[in-house]
Amino acid sequence: MRIENRSLLGILLFVGAAQYILLVNIAEALYPGYSVATNAMSDLGVGQTAVLFNSSTVVFGAFILIGLLLGRRAIGTGLTITLAVYGACVVGVGVFPETTGTLHGVIALGMFVFGAVSAIISYRVLRPPLSYASVGLGIIALVALVLALTHNYTGIDKGGMERMIVYPLFLWVLGFGGALIGAKSAEAESSHI
Repeated sequence: MRIENRSLLGILLFVGAAQYILLVNIAEALYPGYSVATNAMSDLGVGQTAVLFNSSTVVFGAFILIGLLLGRRAIGTGLTITLAVYGACVVGVGVFPETTGTLHGVIALGMFVFGAVSAIISYRVLRPPLSYASVGLGIIALVALVLALTHNYTGIDKGGMERMIVYPLFLWVLGFGGALIGAKSAEAESSHI
């Protein structure tokens, strides 16, 4: 059985996001006194959960980048560029934890922005209704980012608002990866006609 590059990209996106989500939840459970409302996710990148969080973050970003090397032609130039910057920033968040100060903050901001933009422009590759959901998830992440940057946490505190930026992006990566895994190439579809 031959796996197409488009499917390989999808598999790497899906597996990368899934392992990250699961390991972040484990890190949150292991971190003494951790609160999803008041703690930033990057707090998990220091202390006793640092190796778990940072390595999982680097793996997630690396899977995005490796997947793009294999399947970039399947998704178009614009999305490849924004997704590559997103993946590089994800790696950067793991390599430069919050103890690196401004550098970490700038990289995390890039991750949030380019992840949201990738979700929005992926509508060109996806079919409805997933294309609409992707745009919606990207917009939710951008609105939450603006609220977080203006310190308007709407009652869910800093950690809660950060999750309103990041979780829509995780959901998008899982959905996008799944769509790429299940998509038939134009070549395969035309051979059945």
